[in-house]
Amino acid sequence: MSLATDTAANLKPFDAVPVLEWDQLEGQSSYEVFNQLRKQSPLVRVQLGMGYMALALRARTAELIVSDATRQIETETKMMQGVFDGPIYDFIANVLLFSNGDVHRRRRQPIARTFAFKLMEAMRPKAAATAAELVNERLGKGPIDFLQEIAVQIPARIIADVLGIPRSDLPVFMKWIGDTSASIGFIDPERRPQIEQSLTEFNAYVDGLLADRRANPREDFLSDYVAATAASGDLTEAEIRAQIVGLILAGSDTTRNSICMTLSQLLQHPDQWRALCADPDGLKKKAVEEGLRFEPVVSGIPRVTVKDMEVEGYLIPAGALISVSILSVLRDQDVYADPESFNIHRTDHPRWLLAFGAGAHRCAGEALARVELEETLATIARLAPDTQLVGEPPRLQPGAIRTVDAMTVSFA
Repeated sequence: MSLATDTAANLKPFDAVPVLEWDQLEGQSSYEVFNQLRKQSPLVRVQLGMGYMALALRARTAELIVSDATRQIETETKMMQGVFDGPIYDFIANVLLFSNGDVHRRRRQPIARTFAFKLMEAMRPKAAATAAELVNERLGKGPIDFLQEIAVQIPARIIADVLGIPRSDLPVFMKWIGDTSASIGFIDPERRPQIEQSLTEFNAYVDGLLADRRANPREDFLSDYVAATAASGDLTEAEIRAQIVGLILAGSDTTRNSICMTLSQLLQHPDQWRALCADPDGLKKKAVEEGLRFEPVVSGIPRVTVKDMEVEGYLIPAGALISVSILSVLRDQDVYADPESFNIHRTDHPRWLLAFGAGAHRCAGEALARVELEETLATIARLAPDTQLVGEPPRLQPGAIRTVDAMTVSFA
């Protein structure tokens, strides 16, 4: 379906959308660049492989993008990078995140049923106990590598327990997670062999877990998932495996980075940290919500137009790549008062935070991620209120999933 001819004639073409060169982001923060651009245009284009992707910079524009006029991106960005086969392509082609319509519904249903909100809320005591164990072991021990010793461990241990994975397997497991995360965004060609090797090993490990639950079912998520997929018969073996790999990735990589960045901001705002320490249960949800807004780990929501559409005076043709820039939208001054300020007391958060996506593709692991974030911050506030940053605050490295470079703290 196309726009009426007279309407289309009055619109600016896709190639008239201003271009953002990647080197413009060097030397200043992405937030500063997007803040400047947002005031000038609702859209910019960035080069992606051999083509261009448009980025929606404003909240009102984002609502147009995440609609029935677009679909979730599938394998397009991999093909634009010259990835047409192999473990990276197969993962993207079979995982829940990069699918649409009936395919998306049948892949999501077994996961969503088991990862329901109430079931994840029941994980709070485990999340709090895991955080307390790790923090108590390090009280009074001086500076620690917070990223590796705390932030990485909490979601990894919890997802391992949920899936019945031995904790002794976690070190290699976390390496696979890191490499698999890199397969989602723009791939460094030099890293591609290592990413593919990790994905091959990761797939084999998950195949082993699935085979074990089929032969020896337990009372756990993975056994329930195997039973549900067997009963429906709707998923191929590659799809079944890809959903578990994707779930492990979603339950580990993004959460650990959000733990670091939210705690870092709290410690850089001592009045807000003291407020959380005085009322950890009352403010933990607000602290997490603001942390997710202020330093989102996922940088965008990529989509493909399924028909010609008008976006803020531009004609975006069917088949174009267009993405919501989460980094820009979550600092839109039309939505948030003083958006460049970190403020856990703000009252202007929309009902649905874009950090977890939108619509039918909203993150299936949102409830678990919130539980882990909230209980980790509340536990540190209770047990280690004198926590201090040591050295430079952590920074997020650019990418589809932004990762923390390093973070050192002292649980004084």
